[in-house]
Amino acid sequence: MTREPGTPAGRLAVVGSGIAGLYAALLAADAGTDVVLLTKGALEDSNTWYAQGGISAVLAEPSPGDTVAAHIADTLRAGAGHCNEAAVRLMCTQARGDIAGLQRYGVRFDAAHDDGPALGLEAAHSAPRILHAGGDATGARVAAALIQAVRDRRDRGTLRILSQAQATALVISSGSVSGVEYLQAGRPAVLAADAVLLASGGAGQLFAQTTNPAVATADGLALAVRAGAAVKDLEFFQFHPTCLVSSATAHPGRLDGPLLISEAVRGEGATLLDAGGRRFMQAYHPDAELAPRDVVSRSIALHLAKLGDANGHVYLDARAIEQAKGEGFLRRRFPTLTRKTLEAGIDWTRELVPVAPAAHYWMGGVATDLNARTSVPGLYAAGEVACTGVQGANRLASNSLLEGLVFGRRAVEDFLSGNHDDGAWVAPDGAPPLAVSAAGGLPLTLASGAPPGAELRSGMGATLEGPTADRSGGPGGNWPSGFGGDGEVGEPFSRGALRRLMTSHAGVLRSGHLLREAAATLESWAAVVRPDAGSSSADPVVSEDRNLLLAARLLVAAALDRTESLGAHYRSDEAAEPENTCPPRPKASLLHD
Repeated sequence: MTREPGTPAGRLAVVGSGIAGLYAALLAADAGTDVVLLTKGALEDSNTWYAQGGISAVLAEPSPGDTVAAHIADTLRAGAGHCNEAAVRLMCTQARGDIAGLQRYGVRFDAAHDDGPALGLEAAHSAPRILHAGGDATGARVAAALIQAVRDRRDRGTLRILSQAQATALVISSGSVSGVEYLQAGRPAVLAADAVLLASGGAGQLFAQTTNPAVATADGLALAVRAGAAVKDLEFFQFHPTCLVSSATAHPGRLDGPLLISEAVRGEGATLLDAGGRRFMQAYHPDAELAPRDVVSRSIALHLAKLGDANGHVYLDARAIEQAKGEGFLRRRFPTLTRKTLEAGIDWTRELVPVAPAAHYWMGGVATDLNARTSVPGLYAAGEVACTGVQGANRLASNSLLEGLVFGRRAVEDFLSGNHDDGAWVAPDGAPPLAVSAAGGLPLTLASGAPPGAELRSGMGATLEGPTADRSGGPGGNWPSGFGGDGEVGEPFSRGALRRLMTSHAGVLRSGHLLREAAATLESWAAVVRPDAGSSSADPVVSEDRNLLLAARLLVAAALDRTESLGAHYRSDEAAEPENTCPPRPKASLLHD
């Protein structure tokens, strides 16, 4: 990638050290740009580091019968008809080029017996097209290679790294982003930049159980919202169906947070069993364990509710894989998972693994166009913090790392073109994004006297089309027997209280009643915590709490607005189908996601 002749490169500030931020920083630095990479913790602290499944791509020599068109179709199908097709087509078409880009930066993917890349199959993919590195350590291997490349460039003086630097606000000058404020070692500082790329990841810490690391606290989304950027699809939060339940293991203290059991394990043939030893997924979807992950998560929740144990867990049975593919296969294919399950006291070649759904990936985020531009000039977003429209209502497995690569690169290409502050943002296709403030920095509050979930208004009174209260009117809709929504309403604000509230009221299963309760509680907390304000505290936890509370209010408002079920957003109280039109069957959203 090269800069156009005569175009000043300027300074690009990259916030975040996952795959999107690392790759973009490297590309920009190698093109001659003055790059500063800010990361809240260490460079290794990112969702990318924990990604197991791999990266999807149709290569120049794909699996027999696989095509880019098939990858596009699979992505659109998993997205429940809510994807931006142009973005999907772009990502799938350009995938092989960015895989080659990773390899130029030292990433080495696992090879098959013929020395070609080993391509795996994962849920909702029609052909094997998943690249792995180190078996189930893809994210860590990819991130480690990119981090080494970043440090090499730092040592050469072509790239600057600011570690332990928490971004707290975007600097706006004449309507354009011109830098970022941050905290480092308790001291505030300001970094001037010609443009800022947000690559700060997601917000799994909104929920009580998550596959995300502790740094996933919605920081980038909150920065963008306070600067006036449009957001989109915030109701769509994907829950990974199979996360190890540490409380049910022999040695829970040895686990550092929840452990995701990769979808690739089910791709190899693992099945899900309930406490009675019965395989149940076939009753919920024809693809059973290989159904889209939101369907699997919802099916587990519904099945547990049916059994009267809504807060319980099911079991992943991988024993048949070992029996079918030979002793030692699980250890070779999934070395990290084998080690960590053994640390938890489980030999998964002989025993069942207790699992339950956990917050995993936010499809919604800061709305961007095909060049990763947001609605605020000078501000880009890539990776999980962004909503490109690629993921739709439900992300296809292993498309997340690919999206970060493709749109991180496109952000750099647009920056190098010299047009990053011209204001020529192209709104994405599909449902219009929601702008939540009238101008940069205006505080976001709920309209005075408005019901929870009503229109969002800026502190200056500017109203934007936004989430409205649920129209179902029912006290709880069609909640399955055994599913409770009591939550922690009325509890004073704390990080733990927020996570419990979001899990019980805005998690895998939702209703208008629970969402309205959540909105009311969040509003009462916001009056004290003030999530709309930038953090003036030297304590980074205070800033994170405000970011999480702001993200929670936006998510709940969006979930209230969408009264029908779609993809990862499941409303138990959506309008019932007309009677006598078809025989009884599972809800359509379970079958057609």
